[in-house]
Order: sequence, then structure tokens, then C-alpha cells
Amino acid sequence: MPITHLKTAPGLPPQPEGDTADTVQIMLARLREGREQAARDYAARLDGWEGEIEVPQAVIEAAARQVPEELKAHIQYAHDNIRRFAEAQRATAIEFETELRPGLIGGQKQIPLAAAGAYVPGGRYAHIASALMTIATARAAGVPDITAVSPPAPGRGIHPAILYAMSLAGADRVLALGGVQGVAAMALGLFGAPPADILVGPGNQFVAEAKRQLFGPVGIDMFAGPTDSMVLADTTADPLTVAWDLVGQAEHGWNSPVWLATDSRSLAEAVLAAIPSCLATLPERNRSSAQAAWDALGEVMLCADREEMAEAANSYAPEHLHVQAGDLDWWKSRLTAYGSLFLGEQTTVAFGDKASGPNHVLPTSGAARYTGGLSVHKFLKTVTWQRVTDEALPDLARATAAISRAEGMEGHARTADIRLDRFATPLRHNRAS
Repeated sequence: MPITHLKTAPGLPPQPEGDTADTVQIMLARLREGREQAARDYAARLDGWEGEIEVPQAVIEAAARQVPEELKAHIQYAHDNIRRFAEAQRATAIEFETELRPGLIGGQKQIPLAAAGAYVPGGRYAHIASALMTIATARAAGVPDITAVSPPAPGRGIHPAILYAMSLAGADRVLALGGVQGVAAMALGLFGAPPADILVGPGNQFVAEAKRQLFGPVGIDMFAGPTDSMVLADTTADPLTVAWDLVGQAEHGWNSPVWLATDSRSLAEAVLAAIPSCLATLPERNRSSAQAAWDALGEVMLCADREEMAEAANSYAPEHLHVQAGDLDWWKSRLTAYGSLFLGEQTTVAFGDKASGPNHVLPTSGAARYTGGLSVHKFLKTVTWQRVTDEALPDLARATAAISRAEGMEGHARTADIRLDRFATPLRHNRAS
């Protein structure tokens, strides 16, 4: 049967098109021309920051002393999980060589990028976990030089816990820059940093657009939009837990969709009834963000059965997909489009956001149909090599020349011919004698 929407998403009001892209394009042009001075000007004008851009080691050490010991221990716990998961991923990126046929050898190498730039948001919320997710993963991949940036607060600089996390994760330098100027500083190699080979990390629409416009000469993790989450729940789920999981992710902001798909009308109605009281208990700043997201973008879908729930999930391709239903192995095998999968009611998306280990920089806006999230593989170049000996050369050269001529590429064919003449003919004579 068709999915029944018990709550639809009216959507956001129309947003002005082109404004963000135009603004970013102008800023990047000025930053390319004016470099460090332009970055300082934007930092002063947009963030109210006129202090040092490269954060001195003494400031980082002083920031660490401001972080409560209990919070440090929790950050260390999260870092350990994230690092271990990234190191396990790195172990799957193998090098090999294989003899495809006698005398024809091919291989694969894994080469870490030379320099990475990690953007760590620090505006409305202090994204401590983002520092760990980006920097620790690059370090586990073997990147030798990592620059991190984060927006400074006027008169204070980067949040002390973010600075502590950046240092713990292994950043080689930290720049007190936010927004487009922070992204550009890493891409252009400003303030003593080498130009980044890749830019990673979440950010607002200006950060995302700057990464998009810089992509090509510089790699990026992905072009990310607002975060989104889906819960799949059956009759075994607890309505209050589901309600809080939706509200918790809506807290990201007014443009962050949250969706529930269930085959239980009673559960759906109980969740809908619980959400207003969950929202009411949040602090005002958090409540206003979550309320706006829930009102404009929240959906509750009633499905016929778990198969229809799975189809809905695969169609939406959410960034975060949380299953609170029986037979978790069935769901793990059936679901195919998500950034990260959270299995069981004991798991929550917030675990993945902050501390459990798998990366939280994930595809949004349906991009999980074709890509996964940030991993050590983003910081590695998987390159190939090949070598040919006398035994393989005659057949390989003939095949290459024939295919090249069939394609109309005579120059290609002759590079094969000359090797057939130089190397293969003596081999045939030797064998004949």
C-alpha cells in the first residue's frame, strides 16, 4: 500500500538563489589576491578577531589547562575510539602485486596525501568531536602535515576544548580562522601552512560552497548540505526514546530534516504526542532550532511492513539511519543507502556524532545513494603500477597495436610496434634457435 504520512514536511520558505555562491566567489578572489592580509581583514570584519592567526603552542597549552579534567578524559576516550577505528580502516587499504599472465605484472600502492586541511566548526556549537573525526583520521592514514582551522570568538579565540581536541588528535598547526577565509587559508597555503591536497570537515553553507568552488585543484571530502536523520521503528520500539532521537538530531538547526518510518500506527501516534513535551524541556537556544526543524522538515511515515520501511529508507538515503526494530541482521543486510547505520535501541546517532568511533563526516541530501563518509581512504591515493617482461611483451604489444589502430590512434600503435621490434623479435629468434 502507499505510505501514509501522519506528519508531512511543509518545507522551508524559498531561499535566495545565488547569494551564497556569489559571495564566496568574490571572497575567494580577494583571498587569492590579498592572501594573508585579506584573511586577516575577513577575520576582523566577520569574526571580530584581530589576534594572532596561527595559534601559538603556549596558547594551546593554556587552553588545555582550562578544560576540566573530566571532560579531557571523555575527549581522550572518544579520540581513542576514533583513532582505533581509523587505524582498522587503514589496515584494509592494502598494497599488492599480481602476475596477470606470465611476464605481465600489475600492482597497487597506497600513498598518503602530503597535506590535509581540517575545518572545525565553532559558531553556535563548539564541535569538539569534529576536530577528532577529521584530524585523527588523517593522522591514521599517514598524512604527514595537517592544518586545522576554527572560528575564533572575539577577545577569546578558539574554544579551549576544540584547541585541546585538535592538539590531541595531532594537528601540526592551528589557525584562528573561520568561514571562507579559513577554508581558503588551507587551500592556498597561507600563514606557513603547505597548500592542502584535501579539505575536510563540516561547516555552514559558506564553508560548503567554498569547498565546492575550490574543488578540482584541491580535493574535498564531499559537498555536504544540512545534516539529516531517519529512524526506522517497529512495535518493539519505545516511543519516548524515538521521540528524543528525532528531537536530538533536529537540534542541529532549522534546515535539518528528521524522519520516522514505522509499520505501527500506535507507535507513530505516541511519538507525535511525545515530541512537544521533549521540545519544551530543552534550553531556549536548542529548542528554537529543533522546533523549527521539526515543524518545517519533520516527517512521520506509516508503512505496510518492514519491507516498505526499508524501501523508504533506501529512497531517502539519509545521512544517519537508526533502526529500532527486531531482527537487526535482516535490516543490516537489506538497507543499502545511508551515511552511517545505527543498529538497535541501545545505539543512538549521538554516539556516532561524538565518541563511538566511525566517522561522523557523512553524505547528506541523498548523496548516500552513491558515496560513503569520511574515512582514511579519503586521505590515501590508491595508485597502480605495471611492469612487462620479454615473456608477455609479444602478445601484449600485438593486442595494443591492433586495438589502437581500430580506434584510429596510430601513434599509440607505433609505441607498441617499436617494442615488438626491439624486444620481442630477438626473443623469438632465441627461442627458435
